[in-house]
Amino acid sequence: MKCIDEVPASEFAGKRVLLRAGLDLSLDSQGRVTDLFRVKRALPTLEYLRNAGARTIILSHIGRDTTQTNAPVAAALAPFMKVVYVPDLLSHAAHAAVEAMQPGDIVLLENIRQHYDLEKENDEGFAKELASLGEVYVNDSFSSSHRAHASMVALAKLLPHYAGILVRDEVKELTRALTPPEPSFALVGGAKFETKDPIIRVLLDKYDHVGVVGALANDILKAKGSPVGHSLVSEHAPGADVLMRPTLLSSVDVTVERIDGQVRVVEPYDVSPNDKIVDIGPDTVAQFAEHIRTAQFILWNGPTGLYEAGFLTFTHQIGQLIQRRAEAGASVVIGGGDTIAALEQSHSAMDKLGFLSTGGGAMLEFLVQGTLPALEALK
Repeated sequence: MKCIDEVPASEFAGKRVLLRAGLDLSLDSQGRVTDLFRVKRALPTLEYLRNAGARTIILSHIGRDTTQTNAPVAAALAPFMKVVYVPDLLSHAAHAAVEAMQPGDIVLLENIRQHYDLEKENDEGFAKELASLGEVYVNDSFSSSHRAHASMVALAKLLPHYAGILVRDEVKELTRALTPPEPSFALVGGAKFETKDPIIRVLLDKYDHVGVVGALANDILKAKGSPVGHSLVSEHAPGADVLMRPTLLSSVDVTVERIDGQVRVVEPYDVSPNDKIVDIGPDTVAQFAEHIRTAQFILWNGPTGLYEAGFLTFTHQIGQLIQRRAEAGASVVIGGGDTIAALEQSHSAMDKLGFLSTGGGAMLEFLVQGTLPALEALK
């Protein structure tokens, strides 16, 4: 896999470069972008291609609604650089806009998932239509690289192809996370144990200690015989081989919301039938802190609790502990959209937390498999 900055910039001068970007941005109820994290991470590749004189054509998706447009993405990019948004993908308007481009121009085409069936099926015909717009392909969407979609895999095989700077950096940092130096600490959250079971098993083999938070911690408590009230739990229970691992760390206290809306911190066996576990507690933070303070490598994916309901205190405290460790020289990798959003909402110092991955599912799959379908297509 070769990055765009590993070849002479003249390779891109005047060329039509199809840039698959990861601009799947979060929107509020009014359709406005609420988080510029992925926009800022996309800028180095966009600036490199613009300065090289490429005619950059951005392909990206947004949301799960196939009628969603990339108009909010264009608005989010506007303060950083001039981007022409064309609400079309394959018909005359898109081709006309591309033909009119000058070196250094950047065009954003329509949400690629408006053709979701063809995209999801990795359809070769669809990929060929996309390829007709460009001369070179660049993948800078690490967040979608675990999906064998047409714009990620089939398209890469039809044109000279490179990794963007974001993808290069993601692979570099996550490859280091595959073999962390000792002592190492991983913290994993999420809502469904069945989806996180593989990564937890991998981390238990590679990291000195693995903390489990979020709804995953409810599953562990329940499997160990503790009451969980009406908290969120998975259908898939943790296996005994996971539960018995001495390096697995789960909640020693929890924050619960009572039926009357009151919030309190209790020990796991004191959770009542009407309680809902919404976060870890201070003693659990203290337990994790012992390992964070000495760790040379820290991996974190998943907030500690229901951050979207305002339970941010302990995620913020973990973030502060990790920030201090990063400033002391430890390597830190943090990923998952919810994790980044929770840290931003808690006003954490994002630029001091270590490497922030744009991948959620892609990050975890890379850590399990050591590669991703779209990365293989670049080789």
